[in-house]
Amino acid sequence: MAIARLTRLTYWYPNQGSPALRDVSAAIEDGLTVVAGPSGGGKSTLLRVLNGLVPHFHGGRIAGAAVVSGMSVIETPTRRMARSVGFVFQDPELQTVYDSVEREVAFGLENIALPTREMPVRIDDALHEAGVEHLAGRRVSTLSGGERQRVAIASALAMRPRVLVLDEPTSQLDPAGAALVLASATRLAREGRAVVVSEHRLDQLVPAARAVLEVDRGSVTSIRPETWSSPPAPIKPPRRHAPAGEAWSLSDVSVGFAERAVLEHVTLAGRAGEVIALTGPNGGGKTTLLRVIAGGLTPLAGRVERRPGRIAYLPQNPTALLHRPTLLDEVRLTLERSHETESPDVILRALGLVSVAGHYPRDLSCGERQRAALAAVLPGAPRLVLLDEPTRGMDVAARDALILLVARLRDEGSSIVLATHDSSLICALADRVLHVSDGAVRERTPELVGA
Repeated sequence: MAIARLTRLTYWYPNQGSPALRDVSAAIEDGLTVVAGPSGGGKSTLLRVLNGLVPHFHGGRIAGAAVVSGMSVIETPTRRMARSVGFVFQDPELQTVYDSVEREVAFGLENIALPTREMPVRIDDALHEAGVEHLAGRRVSTLSGGERQRVAIASALAMRPRVLVLDEPTSQLDPAGAALVLASATRLAREGRAVVVSEHRLDQLVPAARAVLEVDRGSVTSIRPETWSSPPAPIKPPRRHAPAGEAWSLSDVSVGFAERAVLEHVTLAGRAGEVIALTGPNGGGKTTLLRVIAGGLTPLAGRVERRPGRIAYLPQNPTALLHRPTLLDEVRLTLERSHETESPDVILRALGLVSVAGHYPRDLSCGERQRAALAAVLPGAPRLVLLDEPTRGMDVAARDALILLVARLRDEGSSIVLATHDSSLICALADRVLHVSDGAVRERTPELVGA
């Protein structure tokens, strides 16, 4: 019997002429359902129907019917839906309320008035299921993006929902963390819960899935899991020039925060026209290293040097960069401030964003927002490019577009450092791979990436 059923469902966001979902009829049963499809195709909108955020939070118009766990989505308040439907967003920052890990996991339990004496067991169980029991006692503000994502998953699991919805749950996770989350999702599905996962990393999920729903331009098609095939390998653009002189260097650098040292006695350098990939576990120090190279974090000891030129920096939370009324305005602002004459259309075309150039960037899908942030920082000719999880939320086409863009910047002499868990991105672009963990930075051979 279906735990969720959509019947001729069509939904329009406010002030939008075209529907985000069109005439969707689908049934979701117990077990694992995978939601696939291109960025901006409607996957997140479909998921948000399942807990009532669409239409109750986002507004707009809706037609047809949606019933989840016996409740009409259109007629049932979201706060009541939340008792049966656990939801984890693409952006864990949007889901964080408290600055203590345990309080954050307890937030939903407090809202359903669970007796206080029962909370510690629920919290411990949820942290264990999400593989983050070692984060107990930590402040959320000190966690990496991937660690925050797993705490958000623990918060949803603590509610013991009938339906668990995960929107891109592994987009910021290291391979070990992603494996834990996917194993947890498949285990919950085997135990009789309905688990709905939207993902671009499908190799591990589809073999365990009961159903695959492909969402593209608002339409939903059901696919048999056994007919799904892996996407093609990423393109690998040939290099036009060998790396040139030194672009930046760290000499015996140590950096940390009040609670702990993050990196100690790091000495390394990058060259113009070189791509360096940073790998390592969530919380291992990749973001800290990027910030030190960029000049946004002052080291406790040692020396940082950079050659003159513009620095393009993409943080883990790209939405923080987007404030202008339209994406086109964001690109124009960067070009004007850097006194470059390149047309905004160059990077918008490169990243497949021409059709949304006039949109408010924060209204785009997660994958589109990621590309929008890249378009806002990468136009023209930055001399130093620092990208933190640049393929987060991207489909295969968007990833390949990014690879081509980074290769062009490399060939034009930019020094590039990528912090990423995406092995396909590393294989396509990296000249060197540095593993960042336990306070140290170590050279790693490309053959060991993902091991």
